Amino acid sequence: MMRTPCVAKCKNQDGICGGCFRTMTEITEWRHMDEVKQSDTINSIQGVSATHTCSLCGKPAFCDISAGKSTCWCFEIEKRDTSGIESPDCLCRECLSKLPLLDK
Repeated sequence: MMRTPCVAKCKNQDGICGGCFRTMTEITEWRHMDEVKQSDTINSIQGVSATHTCSLCGKPAFCDISAGKSTCWCFEIEKRDTSGIESPDCLCRECLSKLPLLDK
């Protein structure tokens, strides 16, 4: 089993950790993931595997839907207000986690 990507700066920011940027689902399922899934998760978070560039920070970002899946990691977190963002592309986990929540 792979070591956890936790950086000991844990803070649940409405569904995503402010330290390692894993979703709460990824954190709770981590010990049940095989090493390939763990590696894929880390690579997508860190931008090693990227589907596009984040329009806010310019860093590599990963969208599960762009990678061919039917859902995306961002569906697991509270919805953010992206109304001021011009690009239709997904944001990286760090930028998305910093946006304010969408008013309910």
